[in-house]
Amino acid sequence: MKKSDLGILVVDDELIVRESLTKWFREDGFRVGAAPDGASALKILQSEHWNLVLVDIRMPGMDGLELLQRIKKIDRQVVVIVVTAFATVETAVRALKEGAYDYITKPIDPDYLNHIVVNALEQQLLNLENQRLRDTVSELTSGVELIGESPEMHRVMELVQTVGQTSTIVLVKGEVGTGKELVARAIHQAGSRRYMPFVTVNCGAVADAMLADELFGHEKDAFPGALQMRKGKMEMAEGGTLFLDEIGNLDLKLQGELLSALEAEQITRLGGADPVRTGYRLICASGMDLEQAVKDGKFRQDLFYRLTVFEIALPPLRARRGDVAKLAHFFLVKYARAMNRKMHGFSPDAMLALKAYDWPGNVRELENVIERAMVISPGNMINRDHLILHTDLPSPSEGKRMEDVEKRHIDQILRETGWNVSRSATILDIDRVTLYHKIEKYNLKREA
Repeated sequence: MKKSDLGILVVDDELIVRESLTKWFREDGFRVGAAPDGASALKILQSEHWNLVLVDIRMPGMDGLELLQRIKKIDRQVVVIVVTAFATVETAVRALKEGAYDYITKPIDPDYLNHIVVNALEQQLLNLENQRLRDTVSELTSGVELIGESPEMHRVMELVQTVGQTSTIVLVKGEVGTGKELVARAIHQAGSRRYMPFVTVNCGAVADAMLADELFGHEKDAFPGALQMRKGKMEMAEGGTLFLDEIGNLDLKLQGELLSALEAEQITRLGGADPVRTGYRLICASGMDLEQAVKDGKFRQDLFYRLTVFEIALPPLRARRGDVAKLAHFFLVKYARAMNRKMHGFSPDAMLALKAYDWPGNVRELENVIERAMVISPGNMINRDHLILHTDLPSPSEGKRMEDVEKRHIDQILRETGWNVSRSATILDIDRVTLYHKIEKYNLKREA
């Protein structure tokens, strides 16, 4: 950082001291300001950022020690150096206890003051950089939140913490949408590899012909279009975790290649001859019954045993209905922040519907339902009418016309406002006469 980016504020009731110090620091390249008393200094500090403040102890009105306390309440990162012509041990100790960086006496030696100021600013910048690094590491390695208070989820959390401290291969089993990748990330974060990459490959989303390249990478000219060497995900996960989602979708040939790579702890890029050593932690996930797939001849038995050293089975959401409310509130807060909206929660009938629903799509479906409800809801409360659940979906031939959509929307707004026509017209952005015509057209009636 340039000196011109660093601000020094001089606070002293003596004009000659303010002018001298301002001149010294300005000639040295710093941005400099001055104030004759504590009150003026506080106004300047609150309107502009300063890195360092030189404070005289004895000033009319607010003295230097009180100003020091006030400065630290505004910004604890500001460096404060106390200056006085009446030095006592008691004053020095008190200033340091209040957070002063140092204490110097008048008359001021310019070289000594410059030495203290430069050291103080270097220390401040180092502290700020360390804090930024800590914040960055904390953000990158923050624990993944597994949400749930049911016994089933407590068991999952215990297993995550247990296996997270090891490098054991883990197989996460569960229906679609139960949060298998979230559990894999939680395992990664629970161990020493949390500072290293977490690399994901969805084996069900990549064509078989491309999956080998995705995993192993290729050498230059390995096939038409391979203009340069490309590392595969197994190399990219070095030191970290490789997460293979929907592992059951691998074809038998690729299953054999994966097993060989695991046993040898090395891979060979496509088109290459030299083996490349690998070192990663493997976590797999499957919604498929792999044991049955082995019986059906669709999954290699030797690979199955290699992957099932440690298993975590995720319960479907319908098996832990007690977690629905907490999950729903979590997603409500998440999307309220994303949409910059203030939400008060769910109406009783909405929460009742959420808890009663079977959630065939599990947690992922719940999240989608809450996000959609946020888009539909015009107010700060999610009502039952805002929840589009599977049982609410119209048949393929029902409710697709524009008039059907308009009718449902108007009916919903009228019910939300307690059939307040003026307010409903305002929300719908139409006049009351038009709204009355539509009420008559669609034969809408207020419930008794």
